[in-house]
Formats: sequence, C-alpha cells, structure tokens
Amino acid sequence: MDCHGNPKPISLAPGEEALKILLMGNPNVGKSVIFSRLTGMNVRTANYAGTTVNYTHGIVQYHGKKALLTDVPGTYSLEATSPAEEVATKLLAEGAHVVLCVLDATNLERNLPLALQIRQTGLPVVYALNLSDVARRKGITIDTDALAKELGAPVIATSAVKGEGLKTLLDTTLQAAQGQAIKAVTLPESFQNFWDEASRIARIAQRNESRPMTLWDRFEEMTIRPLPGLPIALIVLIIALGLVVGGGKALRAVILLPLFNNYVAPAITSAVSSVVSEGILRNVLVGEYGMLIKGIEWPIALILPYVALFYIVLSFLEDSGYLPRLGVLLDNVMRAMGLQGGSIVPMFMGYGCAVPAIIGTKAATSNKERLMITGLVALAVPCTAQTGAFIVLLGDHSMAALLGVYAISFGAMFLVGSLMTRMLPGTVAPMLMEIPNLLMPDGKSLLKKIWIRIKQFLLEAEIPMILGIGAAALIAETGVLGMVSGFMAPIVVGWLGLPAEATLALMLGIIRRELAVLPLLGLDLSILQLMVGSVVALFYLPCLTVTAIIIKEFSLKIGLLILLLTTLAAFVFGGLLNKIGQLLLVLL
Repeated sequence: MDCHGNPKPISLAPGEEALKILLMGNPNVGKSVIFSRLTGMNVRTANYAGTTVNYTHGIVQYHGKKALLTDVPGTYSLEATSPAEEVATKLLAEGAHVVLCVLDATNLERNLPLALQIRQTGLPVVYALNLSDVARRKGITIDTDALAKELGAPVIATSAVKGEGLKTLLDTTLQAAQGQAIKAVTLPESFQNFWDEASRIARIAQRNESRPMTLWDRFEEMTIRPLPGLPIALIVLIIALGLVVGGGKALRAVILLPLFNNYVAPAITSAVSSVVSEGILRNVLVGEYGMLIKGIEWPIALILPYVALFYIVLSFLEDSGYLPRLGVLLDNVMRAMGLQGGSIVPMFMGYGCAVPAIIGTKAATSNKERLMITGLVALAVPCTAQTGAFIVLLGDHSMAALLGVYAISFGAMFLVGSLMTRMLPGTVAPMLMEIPNLLMPDGKSLLKKIWIRIKQFLLEAEIPMILGIGAAALIAETGVLGMVSGFMAPIVVGWLGLPAEATLALMLGIIRRELAVLPLLGLDLSILQLMVGSVVALFYLPCLTVTAIIIKEFSLKIGLLILLLTTLAAFVFGGLLNKIGQLLLVLL
C-alpha cells in the first residue's frame, strides 16, 4: 500500500503495471461470466457455489488502459465461515484500487448485506446489478439511481450472458480505479445488522409487480418438484447418455478411426521404420504396444469423442443452473448414502474429472462431508476418460454389460457411503442450497469452458499415456511381463478369472485408471471377463494427479488410506463378480 492507502500496481512485465480490481459477489450471481467477457481469457464458469474456490486472474485491456481483474470466490459474508469465504476475505484484506461487486437483481435484498460490508471497508466500489433482464421478466423493477444513492457508489444494470451494460460497467470501474481511496462508510446508530439495512434499502429501491407466470417460469418451478421434476431429470439424463454414447460411437467409427487406421498409423509406422531398424526400439515405438501408435489411437481416436461430448453436456448443465435442481430432486437418494442433495454437484463433476470434484468439496458443510464425497469420488465415480474406455471396451459387445458396471458403481457408493457415515466422526448438515435461475448459457463462455477442459484432458492424459504405453512395450519386449504375470497369477487368473496378460493392465493402471481398461482391447475375452476387468479398473488406484490432490487437501495418511481401500475394493468386487458370474453360467 502507498501512503494514501492505495494498493501498489501489479507488475506484469518489465516496466509494465496495472491497476488491481477485485470482482466480488455472492455465489451464482454471474461473476465468472462477467470475468470471462471483460478479460477475454479462457476461464471456467459455473452456475453454482464452490467452482471458483481457486481464484483467477485476468488482464483487462480497454482504450489503452490495463487492469488486473481477480475473480474472487463467491461469498455471502466477510465473516468467513468456509474456505471459499476465507480466500475472499484475504484477497480483500490485501487491498485493491476498486472492488467490482456483482448483485443479483432477482434477489437484491439477499445480496445487499455483502454489498454493505464491502462498502464499509472504505475501498472504492462499483456495483453491477446483474440479471436485470431476468428481473424485468419476473416483474421486478429496481431504481438504480435510488440504489446508488443508498449505497454511496455507482450501480450499473447488466445482463452478463447477453453482454448488456458491460461497456458502461467497465468505463465506470476503470474511472473509479484511478481515483483516491475513500473513507469507510459509517452506518447509522439505529442500524442493528446488515440484514436490517438490506431490507430498508430494498424497500426503497425495488418495486415488485404482479405478473402472470411465463412458460419459462412454470418450467423452472417444474424442475424442482418431484413431479414432474424426476421425469424431466430422467429425460435429461437419457438425452445426455444418448449424446455421449451414440455421438461418441459415430465420431469414432465414421471419422477418427478410419482417419487414424488409413492415414496416421501407416504414416507413422513408415516414417519410424525408415530410420529405425528392427528390434526392441522399433517395437517400443510402433509395435504391438507402440507408444507412437497407441499413444495417439487410445486417447484421441478412441476416448476423445466421448470426453468432448461429455464435457459439452456437463458444461451446459453447469452453466444453465440445472445441476442444483438435480440436487434438490435427489436429496432423499443422497441421504441414503449419508450425504445431502447439494453433494450431487461435486460428485457429478467427478464424472468429468476427480480433481475439480475434490477441490469443489471446499463448499461442503463439514469436514465429514468433504471426506465422504472425496472417498466416494476416488472409489467409484469413473472420470470421463474411464467412461470412454468402458464404452469402447463394452459398448460394442453388450450395452447391458456396460450398464451393469455402472449399476455396480452406484451400489458400491451406497454401500460404502452408508459405512462411512457411521464410522466417520462429525455430522452432515441438512441441504441448504441456493437454486439459481434457470438460464440459457452464454455461448461464448460455454465454448471457452469446453475448449479448456478438452485441452486440459489432452495435456494431462496424452503425456502420461504415451509414457505408460512405452513402459508397457518395454515390459512386454524384455520379458518382465512374464515374470510379473507369474507372480500375480493367483490373483489375476485364479481370483479374477482373467488371462495372465491382463496383468499388464493392472501395471499401467497405476499411472492412469483408463490404462487399466484399454490393454484389454487386444485380448480375446468373454463378456464376463470384460465386465470383471472393467470393475477392477473402476475401483482401482486413483490417478497420480488425483492422489496428489487428496494428499494436498487432506493429508498423506488419508491419501495412502484411500489408495489401500480402492485397491482392495478393486480386487474384492472384481473377484466376487467373477465367482458369481461363473456360478450363474453353470446354473443357467
């Protein structure tokens, strides 16, 4: 801070500085969409609390001016009661040239306590009255001039999804950022608490007009009622499944595999063969488990179609605000496994990737709930890469077998969840979940989110997969596989009922879980063996990145315990499925 109480500019490059702007507000008010539109950088946006626990920086460039915009985690109060709120208060305590506080025009009174707390810090503030178009549709009229007078700071009506008011908002914010720090606002003596003042201001600035419900308003209400909410949810999930499975198969069969088999693989094989003579090195590069062949075929030609389509579905459900509604509908179901309905959000994220799901548990109501969600995600929630691998392995043979693997996954979550809720100390609070407006997502932000997730998958999966496949080729070529297979035979062959060659899948699964599935493609396996191999891969060791996140978020002890329990579960459930399946085959 300088002598006037202003924060020092952030250095961006030698000789280059920028003003510091904090973007703050309650969860679900559209902060991340505003951030994405103002900065133009790739940023994940979501319509529920917990997504922005890790804050994001972005550079705003406008009319030759440059500012550093920080997307602060959503918070309801500066009296921190959660990890997300602690991050928000720490960032605010570090100071800024201006705070851009986003308010939800459809829930003004609920947003005003935080607005007043920020105003009382003495920092310059500009308020964005977001979702103004939705408020008008609902018959809510807000006098921005009256609101600005009461708050003692500019108020700009915006609709971030449509881009309305953002130019004026940016102009006003940059002007405020270049002003001097102001004194803290002193609230009147009669002021009892921020909620009382929020109620008074809302009565002055807001008018509610009774309007007939629109068709969209009726649909919003329908999505949170058991009837017809549950049938609607079932239809949504069926459409999502059809898009991911059917669309992924089509992309794989019609475009990617023919392109790879007819052009890419022959070209790579020819190029390597022209410079590398026959032997171990050529086999490692382009042989049966050639890292330059399988390293492209498995993650891109086989798995990527399902990954991309799943991220399209997940991103749409997030940004539309539908996931919290699903949590309301499934609260009783989640209670059966010891959790509350709001836990559906991080768990559903786990079907994309376990890492953001585990980080998202910071919004949980207790440490017990965090541990339970993390344990269940690490144990039995297959990420999108695993899902793609399961579809490739089982989808062409038996959709019933594929659905059976997921039925086992759900059954294990209920069983383990009910055990954890009895064994772990602490409580899981009843569901207290904000239901955002159901909106059509911003297309630009949606595309950015999908692209960055696909790019992240390629960066995180491609290199480990290539290295893992190279290791597999070396293991196969040097004879190490035979030695390990002999040692593991009692478990792999005797208990799991798989051929000895399947040991390679277990070895590769240590690197990434989907690598415990893909090597089975080259083996002549029965439907039962395919299911057993998939179940083992489902519960097997979490990926190295996931393990590192668990250790970082909790402790080394918790990380090692989860590794032990998931490995034990993989062999127990896989072996039981094999024995039960063989018995049924004999009886039938």
